[in-house]
Amino acid sequence: RSLPFRTDPSPYHVWLSEIMLQQTRVSAALPYYQRFLAALPDIPALAACGEEKLHKLWEGLGYYSRVRNLQKAARIVCEQYGGQLPADYDALRALPGIGDYTAGAIASISFGLAVPAVDGNVLRVFSRLYNDPGVITEPAVKKAFTARVMEHQPPEKAGDYNQALMELGALICVPNGAPLCEKCPLAAVCRARAAGTAPELPHKAAPKPRRMEPVTLALLESPAGFLLQQRPAKGLLAGLWQPVLWEGEALAAGEVLARLRAMGLDTGCAAPDALPAAKHIFSHIEWHMSGILGRGRILSGSSGLNGLSIVLAEQQTLVLVQFLLTAVQINSNSGKGTGNSSQNSDHSDQARFLHRFVHSFLIETVFQLLSSACWLLLYPFLSKITTIQVKKAEISYHKLLI
Repeated sequence: RSLPFRTDPSPYHVWLSEIMLQQTRVSAALPYYQRFLAALPDIPALAACGEEKLHKLWEGLGYYSRVRNLQKAARIVCEQYGGQLPADYDALRALPGIGDYTAGAIASISFGLAVPAVDGNVLRVFSRLYNDPGVITEPAVKKAFTARVMEHQPPEKAGDYNQALMELGALICVPNGAPLCEKCPLAAVCRARAAGTAPELPHKAAPKPRRMEPVTLALLESPAGFLLQQRPAKGLLAGLWQPVLWEGEALAAGEVLARLRAMGLDTGCAAPDALPAAKHIFSHIEWHMSGILGRGRILSGSSGLNGLSIVLAEQQTLVLVQFLLTAVQINSNSGKGTGNSSQNSDHSDQARFLHRFVHSFLIETVFQLLSSACWLLLYPFLSKITTIQVKKAEISYHKLLI
């Protein structure tokens, strides 16, 4: 395939693409790759980028530890290597967030070094090529496969060879179904194809079951915006913002309100609405969420607020849309039920939830449209005021208004 990080395989471009393509399909990652490079065109720019901007550029890709390690490594590269990635496999491997595969990809593709770059695609190709039933997730098996990969690597074409194997695994020797053996250039020498075992390979260790965890959240609207809380600097979703929530606990509305008051929040007298149940799946954990939708404000002089802040404007809209989309999805799915009284009650709660959010969203949108319209109407008049004469100093200057 013709991909931007192949047509211009500079070390920074290959590094960024490989980090983005971890847990992300090429088609999904490409727009993020292009936007990221437009904003941060080189390693010094990445090293100097502010945290909020960095997270915003990565928003939608998930696994935010990847981009935090990317910046940590960029700062080390600026301090130790003058802002350029080192042309050395071991030095690359020592950088945060760079493992054996990524170091091999950068070293072979960008610097032409004869080193392996063995990912899941390559392991699958060699498992079938040799009809090897070894469990590819075991370190000893992966080490043996890597040695086989290097037996065939032409030293003068290491980067092309590694990319060819990646591409073969991604497009022809595909996972989760029958490989496209009739299109494979290695079909004549593939032992698994000859034995009829290709669809069964490779063998992997059984994944560990995800841990189920209840989560209770409070989506609170204050007079100035929504109340959000920043997560700790380490751990799951490190440093990101969220509604006030409690992990590992399924709390009743009364207990939620009591805890909010103990944190120094005035939740008013009106009973909160119940949020629709929702589920979010991480690689190792599954959140089953419930909660309340209400109003609240931070009391002056309160302690124990645990990082609460007020979020306005664009960020407020993002929070609104996030929960609105979740509610729409759940509401459409629950509409397929039998229509008994408990379901009708759930639907009415969800309808009230949606109505309240749509109302807020429309008000915000109309306000922004009206503001834009006013500027457009005033522009012809304001643009004429371009020069102001300062008599005493006899200086004229131009003032850009729009």
